[in-house]
Amino acid sequence: MAQQIKDFTSPLQSFLERYHLQHIFNDTVLTVLGISITAVILYILGRWLLRQLVNHAIYSTAKYHDWRKSDIKKRETTLKALFMNIWRICVLAYFIGAMLSQVFHIDLAPLFASASVLGVAIGFGTQSLIKDFLSGVFIVAENQYRVGDIIELNNATGTVERIGIRSTIIRDNTGAVHYFPNGTVAHVVNKTMGYGMARFSLKLAAESDMNAAIAIINQLGEALAKEPDWHNKIITPPAFAYIDNIDSDSVEIVITGKTQAADQWAVAAEMRRRILKAFQEEKITLAS
Repeated sequence: MAQQIKDFTSPLQSFLERYHLQHIFNDTVLTVLGISITAVILYILGRWLLRQLVNHAIYSTAKYHDWRKSDIKKRETTLKALFMNIWRICVLAYFIGAMLSQVFHIDLAPLFASASVLGVAIGFGTQSLIKDFLSGVFIVAENQYRVGDIIELNNATGTVERIGIRSTIIRDNTGAVHYFPNGTVAHVVNKTMGYGMARFSLKLAAESDMNAAIAIINQLGEALAKEPDWHNKIITPPAFAYIDNIDSDSVEIVITGKTQAADQWAVAAEMRRRILKAFQEEKITLAS
C-alpha cells in the first residue's frame, strides 16, 4: 500500500517542484491527497464495474425466467444498492487503513496479528450484526422481495424502500417508515411477486336477480380486459367466482381476476366502480 501511494504521489511532487510549489504542500499533505484521490478513483471504478456486472448477471438470468420489465428493474435496483453499500464500506476501510498507516504511522500488523483474539473478544457483541448481514444476503439471493415490492412483514405492510446489509426499510400507506433488522425476518408475504389476484366480494339483496347480476359482472370484466388502458394489466378478466354466504336478507358473491403484479388493487377498484354504476342502471339492489 505504501509503495502504491508513493508511486501515485511522485508525479505530483515532481510537478510541484517544477513550478516551485513544493513549499505549499509538504509530504503529509501529499500523502493525504494521494490517499484521498486513490479512494475516489477506486470508488468510481468499482461502482461502474459493479453496475456492469449486475446488469449482465440480471439480463442473462432473465432469459431463462418469465420476468416482466418491472421485475427486472426491481431486482436490478435491489442488487445495485446492496453491492454499492458493501463497496462503500470496503473503500472506507481502505481509506482509514491507509490514513492510519501512512499519515499517523500506526503499525497495523500487530492489529491483524491479534485479529483472532479480538474476534473472540467482540464475537458475542457482533452475533446479531452477522446474523442480519447473512439474512440480508439470503433475502436478496433467493429473491424473496425487491425494492419497490409491497410486502407484509412482522405485522406491517408497505413498499420496500431499501434492502441494506443490515436492515430492510418499508413505508406503509400512511407514510410511516418501518425498520426491520434482516435477522428478524422469519415470515414475509410478498404481494407483488409474479402476478396478483383482484378479489373482492359484494352483498346483493336476497330478492335481486342473481343471474342478471352475474351476467353483468362477467360482461364488465370482459370489456375491461379489452380496453387499451387495462389490457396489459389484466391476465384473466375479473368474473363471478362463487357464492360465499347466504342469509335471510342478502347473498354474498365473490369476484376474482388474475392481474399483473401490483395491478390487482387498481383493477378491483375499477371493477367496483363499474359494477355499482351498472347495478344502479339495471335496478339490482345491494344489501344494506
